[in-house]
Amino acid sequence: QRQLNDPYVAAAKKDGYRSRAAYKLIELNERCQFLKPGKKVIELGAAPGGWSQVIVDILGRKRSGVKNSIIAMDILEMDPLPGVEILTFDFMADDAPNQLKSKLPEGADLVLSDMAPPLTGHSQTDHLRIISIVEAAYNFAGQVLNEDGCFIAKVLQGGTEQKLLGEMKRRFRSVKHIKPPASRTESSEVYVVAQGFHESGLTAIQDS
Repeated sequence: QRQLNDPYVAAAKKDGYRSRAAYKLIELNERCQFLKPGKKVIELGAAPGGWSQVIVDILGRKRSGVKNSIIAMDILEMDPLPGVEILTFDFMADDAPNQLKSKLPEGADLVLSDMAPPLTGHSQTDHLRIISIVEAAYNFAGQVLNEDGCFIAKVLQGGTEQKLLGEMKRRFRSVKHIKPPASRTESSEVYVVAQGFHESGLTAIQDS
């Protein structure tokens, strides 16, 4: 019933998006303006492809003779999408980061993570699982992001851990927690948006 009454579900069908999650990325980008043509993007937890569609719409499709600049990875299979190179891997597997790096040896300008682990219903266990995935995505972003790059990840239960948040604030110019309107009110998800990557570290704007 919730799905039937959800305006974002209806909008996704009308606009041709694979999931209502597309509007979360649209709303995040409207606020923070991180999707710009010519950027090299790695998307983690991409299936079924709603975010990938938005990225392609804004960045443009693959041009003749130019290597694809949008790489999407998920443990689940995903239907092909023109302009996106899809990898079916578990990001938490040992060889997954190297697989991604090999696709964009010149680095990435944006790393997006909409990954979430299977939840058990036990709050402490689920919290640890979520933090583990966010930390893995962040560590990977630190290895591949170009100067002034951006990292965005889904976090739950009150936002990013303080230790990790402190590290982000040292290495990014701006770090914010944002709950886009398309995120259901009853959901505990929020997104951390870290912009202005600096490999050597710097003093970032306070979280908001």
